[in-house]
Amino acid sequence: MTITQLSYVLAVAENQNFTKAAEKCFVTQPTLSMQIQKLEDQLDILIFDRSKKPIELTDIGLKIVEQARNIVNESNRIQDIVDQQKGFIGGEFKLGIIPTVMPTLLPMFLKNFIKKHPKVKLKIEELTTEEIMLRIKDGHLDAAIAATPLEDENIKERVLYFEPFVSYIPKGHRLHSNKKIDVSDLEVDDMLLLEDGHCFRDGVINLCKTFKNQTEEKFQLESGSIETLIRLSNEGLGMTLLPYLHTLEINDKEKENLHYFNDPTPAREVSLIYHKSELKMQIIEALQDVISGVVRGAIAFQNVKIISPLPK
Repeated sequence: MTITQLSYVLAVAENQNFTKAAEKCFVTQPTLSMQIQKLEDQLDILIFDRSKKPIELTDIGLKIVEQARNIVNESNRIQDIVDQQKGFIGGEFKLGIIPTVMPTLLPMFLKNFIKKHPKVKLKIEELTTEEIMLRIKDGHLDAAIAATPLEDENIKERVLYFEPFVSYIPKGHRLHSNKKIDVSDLEVDDMLLLEDGHCFRDGVINLCKTFKNQTEEKFQLESGSIETLIRLSNEGLGMTLLPYLHTLEINDKEKENLHYFNDPTPAREVSLIYHKSELKMQIIEALQDVISGVVRGAIAFQNVKIISPLPK
């Protein structure tokens, strides 16, 4: 049994196809198939049910893949141990970022990070928190930037910044004339929300539930992007809440519709998260240093109350 054979098994399990798995592993399909067959012969079992389309794992195959993932991930950490000992900051690093953070934070820090650490090859994906958690646990991500706390014993969290919620209230709305907003002013029936799956949506719902017995069913309009929420609000279809960094990018006319909350300002906690067994700590620390540095000058709020991103 070899690490290479186990890597091939994981590739087939992920792609459910021998040809695609071979392409991902940069080997020919016959080579990959032969190595998996040798492993199955050695163990005297079938890992894959080849009669199914797409290919499926057998019952014993499911257990083997789970263990193979642990073995392959741990074997990959040998190089991480060496790099950490040498203080080397380089190599491939897979980073996930949630959709409501990606468009504002990434342009702020990416150029600085690349310039400061040119030997790091960042592979960045925009993913929901649920996708991020799964990929960190199965070894497909080294770290991610997401709203916290996530209350998972296997995930470590390093807080990067606290980002306030800001009300976007169009002219003609009952609250537009208010200079500042109280959480108790929020009415669920005229709130525009992101679609299900966005943790910022869950934060807004949790904020609305702070006062009054309001239920999610009253929400009338949902969208997949914050930009669309702003456009819908401009059409008089309701108010919405925005993450603070998004408010820095809107035009001057739209900024007239921004209303800040009275203290303590509701805010989300944005953190760098990673598996508790992660070893690429030198890169994680480098990311934290660069991101904290650029955000420190952009967000000056002090008195904030953290709103949980977890659905309630």
